[in-house]
Amino acid sequence: MFEKEYDVLHKTGIVPVVALDSPDNAVPLANALLKGGITAMEITFRNPSDYEGSARAIRDVHEKVSAMTVGAGTVTSVELAKAAIDSGAKFIVSPGFKEEVVDYSVSHGIVTYPGVSTASEITAAAAKGLSVLKFFPAEISGGCAALKAFAGPFPRIKFLPSGGLNLDNMANYFALSNVAAVSGSWMVKGSLIKAKRWDEITRLSKEAVEASLGFAFAHVGINFHGEGECAEGVKELEAFGFKGVEGELSWFCGTEFELMKNGVKGKNGHIGILTYNIERALTYLAAYGFKPVADSAQWTGDAKKSPLKFIYLDKEINGFAVHLKKR
Repeated sequence: MFEKEYDVLHKTGIVPVVALDSPDNAVPLANALLKGGITAMEITFRNPSDYEGSARAIRDVHEKVSAMTVGAGTVTSVELAKAAIDSGAKFIVSPGFKEEVVDYSVSHGIVTYPGVSTASEITAAAAKGLSVLKFFPAEISGGCAALKAFAGPFPRIKFLPSGGLNLDNMANYFALSNVAAVSGSWMVKGSLIKAKRWDEITRLSKEAVEASLGFAFAHVGINFHGEGECAEGVKELEAFGFKGVEGELSWFCGTEFELMKNGVKGKNGHIGILTYNIERALTYLAAYGFKPVADSAQWTGDAKKSPLKFIYLDKEINGFAVHLKKR
């Protein structure tokens, strides 16, 4: 249930939690987030005196910014769920598990992420057919340690941690296999929205997206023509202390250099890049003209049914092919 919606969340990676001072700021905020690479946002019903304003903000983004997946947050009643769905919300987020809100949302075909922090709450939500849940409040409920503990008894459940997350600690969450995405408000602070500092929100969004991907250098591959030539290259690198270890197709000198006995990828070799999530990275890199080479894909489990662990991209950088590798 909701596999398509979960896939969208997974590829989005970051869901800003937005508290608006005025619904008039919703559309420019959505555009600022999109410019920074964020494609989903949660507009909250946090002001009891202006629920109509939140509903209007959701409606405006839904109708005027088609590239943004807009949802509703702090949905604590069926009445608010109805208002959100009627306004065009594509997902519902609640701070806790409230059965009637879950039932209403699911019955209307809208994915919902109820807040959970205990095994009992996770069990209750899973019984409703949900497999991605908001973990809230994340940091004070045990953070990454708690999510690691939940992975054993709940292998099919993934989480959307929220509460206390920021640029400094979000990478710890993305490193966990049972985290679908994260949510937070550090890139959409009320002071920035009120001052209409859209460029700063775009900058913070881009910074957050890059941090969520966790790009890091893995190694550089150097192409050789035959084993003899490759062995000479190994000796030369060993002079610098990079000890060679032979494999079937290549030598690794340290972890930084892969010497290909008969290089076939890239004119000169290849560059390996690490990332927390290859699927999410491919979505991000598409905007820069990179596409995956399908026949190079390797999976963590069953092909096309499990996360990717390795894939080449179709563009070379000055004669070097590029591949992604899951961290």
